[in-house]
Amino acid sequence: MAVPKKRTSMSKKRIRRNILKKKGYLAGVKAFSLAKSVSTGHSKSFFVRQQAIKPRSESTWLKEF
Repeated sequence: MAVPKKRTSMSKKRIRRNILKKKGYLAGVKAFSLAKSVSTGHSKSFFVRQQAIKPRSESTWLKEF
């Protein structure tokens, strides 16, 4: 016959939840750091093709309004 397991204590639940939150936080910090390095061009692991930005003339700017 199946016997129910003992109840997990609140402190154990808190410890496990905090470990999970910390893993998520560290993954977010790492992703943000990588995004920052890619956007500034200092990344050593990604190659981003830079597109030349064409200067907008005044006539195209006035046409938008």
